[in-house]
Amino acid sequence: MTTPARLLPLLTRSHEGGRSSMTCLYRCGDACDQPVPNTSEGEYFGDIVAAGVSRRAALRVGGAGAAVVGLTAWSMPSVAAASPAAAGPAGKAGKGSALGFTGIAPTPATVDEVKVPEGFAWAPIISWGDPLHAGTPAFDFDNQTAAAQREQAGYNADYTQFMHGGAGNKGAHKGLLAFNNEYTNDELMFRGVKSSADLTEDQLEIVLAAHGITITEVARRDANSPWRWVQGGRRNRRIHTDTPFAVDGPAAGSAHLRTSDDPTGKLVLGTLNNCAGGETPWGTYLSGEENVNQYFNATGAPDPDGKLKRYGITSGGRGFERVRDRFMVTTEPNEVNRFGWIVEVDPEDPTSTPVKHTAMGRLKHEGATVTLTADGRIAAYMGDDERYEYIYKFLSRGKYKEGNKKHNLTLLSEGDLYVAKLNGDGAADGEYDGGGQWLPLVVGGVSKVPGWSVEEVLIWTRLAASVVGPTKMDRPEDVQPNPVNGRIYAAMTNNTARTPAEIDEANPRAKNKHGHITEFTEAGGDHAALTFTWKIVLVAGDPTDPQTYFNGFDKTEVSPISCPDNVAFDATGNLWISTDGMPGTLNYCDALYVMPLEGADKGKLQQFLSVPVGAETCGPTILGPDSVIVSVQHPGEVSGATPENVISHFPYRGDGQPRPGVIHAYRRHGK
Repeated sequence: MTTPARLLPLLTRSHEGGRSSMTCLYRCGDACDQPVPNTSEGEYFGDIVAAGVSRRAALRVGGAGAAVVGLTAWSMPSVAAASPAAAGPAGKAGKGSALGFTGIAPTPATVDEVKVPEGFAWAPIISWGDPLHAGTPAFDFDNQTAAAQREQAGYNADYTQFMHGGAGNKGAHKGLLAFNNEYTNDELMFRGVKSSADLTEDQLEIVLAAHGITITEVARRDANSPWRWVQGGRRNRRIHTDTPFAVDGPAAGSAHLRTSDDPTGKLVLGTLNNCAGGETPWGTYLSGEENVNQYFNATGAPDPDGKLKRYGITSGGRGFERVRDRFMVTTEPNEVNRFGWIVEVDPEDPTSTPVKHTAMGRLKHEGATVTLTADGRIAAYMGDDERYEYIYKFLSRGKYKEGNKKHNLTLLSEGDLYVAKLNGDGAADGEYDGGGQWLPLVVGGVSKVPGWSVEEVLIWTRLAASVVGPTKMDRPEDVQPNPVNGRIYAAMTNNTARTPAEIDEANPRAKNKHGHITEFTEAGGDHAALTFTWKIVLVAGDPTDPQTYFNGFDKTEVSPISCPDNVAFDATGNLWISTDGMPGTLNYCDALYVMPLEGADKGKLQQFLSVPVGAETCGPTILGPDSVIVSVQHPGEVSGATPENVISHFPYRGDGQPRPGVIHAYRRHGK
């Protein structure tokens, strides 16, 4: 087991990681190259750790430990200085583990291949452009149309939700798959395009149609075969930038949501930059609108109170205003307020109107994952994916009623909204941990932010939250409750902007390019609790780097990992982690990992899968020990890649161009 002294080198510095310029442009609008939007005086998670260490840890470890603290960045080895390590001995998972596979070695970042463990195979379920309806044309890269794209699988793939059988479809070999289409890569979608400025109006219409959500029925031949999309399925559906959405909750109808086309403030066209999500107990699909700022042209837009700046709406956009003037901020200043919400879709009913829930606040939502409180209400956990932003919790006013879908569809429309404040207790106990509180923003329909109305809190949640003093985090992304142990796990992807003066017990690294995962335990095990304890269970990076930590497990036996993004759980409660950014930090392809949280193998991180060059691993759904669904987002997204200079041929179907999509990794029969 690690000792307190081995934790102290977390206070060293590391160099910034690099990412493809194409990734930075299209994924988040070059957010990391812009000034940090949150300039409030709130406490930073890294400061909490640093304060605890300086106060207690040096006393615990004595003079030698004090010397380690004093060295800090200037003489301790940084992650960049350590040579990349191959995975340690990755044999069969040890006693007490239910993994049942031999972990794979990390894949060099230039390899164009999906890799899975021995005894497993993989197959594409659905790819960009696959036709959803009986009359939808087959995908033709050089003859794309917006009309076809509205009936074909959208571009890119992030969060996935898989439902066995479904209404009137109880077979074990039929199901329903929904997944997010987060963003588009203009240079990879069309020939001769170097940037969004080169897009024709027809191409812009295709781009608008390629964003959103895809829902498709799926089937497989038998239990030993891969899942595959079903063209013509009754529930197949595309949701895109022109799909009508209802707006509900306390801010619906607000003057700040009204536009020329919608004087009611209750009907929005489209959803954008859908990242992660969550499944409700009543079977609906939640999706988080994340980096929506990049789609709005803010040229010349006044911003006297800094609301646009705090949401990153400061650029010239991506040309959407050329075909939809609502994306020009000076033309429709309230349109920006109609994006950045949690949306709910009923995948069983292709005629249903999706909903944007204002009660859950407006952020750069990674997603929202839900569970039940002790008294039967809904608790939803949410991360605001930006440097120095916050973690939130929503508690529904109403209670879940088993089998009453009509009632349950109202549960996210009213409730209380909180933001997390973390406190450290020092590293003398050998762990980075502490306690915390959920600070109220809106409770019982009343604003708890002095000087702010309820609708103001919900529309400009970031600014309102800063007033009450939550803890700034290192890009909080997926925040998910574990259905087995009841704890919550939050992925902090990275934050290279953090300075040595800003580290704390909850964000313990300056220039944090590798990220970490934090475990939260609600008081009394009740998700309605307003206090919690927390601890860091994974500090990512090369295991040879002294900064890393794997929940106390021997680091010679774990896989290297960087930039944790999405998390998921299997039936035994093991933590699965997908990454976004390893090519720029460890020079490995992004991957999917699993780490036991209990037993003899607690902390033994093993790599299960890697995605091709330029791709991101997204939206893992763990169907069982022999069956995993995962998205392969933006394959071949490497600076300089074009349709003539193809970097990835994923999914290797002979198309000649990369087509992002969803795959199924499964154990081969008899293996």
